[in-house]
Amino acid sequence: MSEKNDLKKKAVSGIIWTSISKFSAIGIRFISGIILARLLKPEDYGCIGMLSIFMVISSSFIDCGFASALIQKKRPTQEDYSTIFFFNMAMSLLMYSILFLFAPTISRFYNISLLSSLLRVQGLTLIIDSLSSIQINQLKKNFRFKKLTIVSLVASVTSLTICIFLAYKGFGVWALVSMNLLSTIIPAIIYWTTNKWFPLLVFSKDSFRELFQFGGFMFLTHIINQFGAKISQLLIGKIYSPAVLGYYTKAVTTEGLASRSISSVLTQITYPLYAEVQDDRNLLGNMIKRLTQTIAYITFPLLSLLLIIAKPVFLLLYSDRWLPSVPYFQVLCICGIVTCLQAVNTQSIAAIGKSRAMFGWTLLKRSTGSTLVVGGLLLWGMKGLLAGYVLYICLCYFVNIGLVSKYIGYKWHRQLLDLAPTFGAVFLISLITYFSIRLLHLNNDYLDGLLKGIVFIVLFLGWSLAFKPDSYQYALSLVPSKFKFWERKQK
Repeated sequence: MSEKNDLKKKAVSGIIWTSISKFSAIGIRFISGIILARLLKPEDYGCIGMLSIFMVISSSFIDCGFASALIQKKRPTQEDYSTIFFFNMAMSLLMYSILFLFAPTISRFYNISLLSSLLRVQGLTLIIDSLSSIQINQLKKNFRFKKLTIVSLVASVTSLTICIFLAYKGFGVWALVSMNLLSTIIPAIIYWTTNKWFPLLVFSKDSFRELFQFGGFMFLTHIINQFGAKISQLLIGKIYSPAVLGYYTKAVTTEGLASRSISSVLTQITYPLYAEVQDDRNLLGNMIKRLTQTIAYITFPLLSLLLIIAKPVFLLLYSDRWLPSVPYFQVLCICGIVTCLQAVNTQSIAAIGKSRAMFGWTLLKRSTGSTLVVGGLLLWGMKGLLAGYVLYICLCYFVNIGLVSKYIGYKWHRQLLDLAPTFGAVFLISLITYFSIRLLHLNNDYLDGLLKGIVFIVLFLGWSLAFKPDSYQYALSLVPSKFKFWERKQK
């Protein structure tokens, strides 16, 4: 019992500090995003989007799944940490050298000469990131999310402030590059000056081999996921103009703030928690159930509301310059309703050591998904790409809950039934909201968005208070007691 109470304390503490970190970072990015959207051009975001696939693939090769392996291992040694630290450093230097040499080739591929210099400078983040990866891993392993939060906030505020200043001074895309550099430099400096950990001068082949048995499949899974996620940006940048990719990138980042804001808070602590209870399948299944319903209760209505008020949101936040992003954003909101639940399921499979199974199914999912997305883009343009992406996201979800059903025992049909009340209520409320306000034939986009928001929120809160579904109870349990003013009044 004491062990479970200890886990609960760690979870609650982790949720609180991760919430502070994530929501503060989201708030900072949200405000700065509004400012930068008025200072920078869609082409600037498009250039960064073109380079993203090369950066994430390089980063995957550097980590090789060892971060997950170190967390999954119950008692990693100093020898383990030191071995992976030196491996990460060597790989970061190798991957940066490759990017440096091939930067002109990548520039010619897109026919944009500036990309060569951008990639050579932004590629430095690979080396800097590898310096602090082990310190971050140890902090997560030991549930020290408070320190991670403080460092993240310092880095975010500083890097974004300088980015906005440079954008205002007319540095364009280089302002975004500076932000990416500073967001890695600042944490590295803080961790190396405040942490007591330093690597031993050892490289253990046995340690490397042991961790790679698990981490190797996690690496392959991760690299396939990253390539599949970024292939669309690669093709959009090649086939269309940087501006089109900029509009798509803005839609992706804006939707990501909503779909991943809540889920990322919970899933950041779930993997170490899953690893702690990996031998208790019943407890693990119950954790997945509570997490999926909690995320669904918060994220489903948020994304559905954003879907129906997308145009006034983009007008208010980014100006009419970014209105071409709206159709992309609306489709991505539909995908986000499913995407927000992915990590809860996939992390549980990784935590119990089924990395080989994850790799096999990821290969199948991504190959099918890439075929749908690339085929859709080549045959029907951006509409085809988005349609293919919707089909792919649905495929991923059903595969993931199937794996949870097989290896953990939380049956796939049970998960669907647990989510059905929230999904059904949100879907019905969205329809009522959209068509009731449409009957008013309002000519003002802002008034239309405001009324839809009010109607939606009132209906959703009314449903929650009237029926008190499990998802509502689970979400409410995350609120600290001192903030539950309604309970104090009852007492």
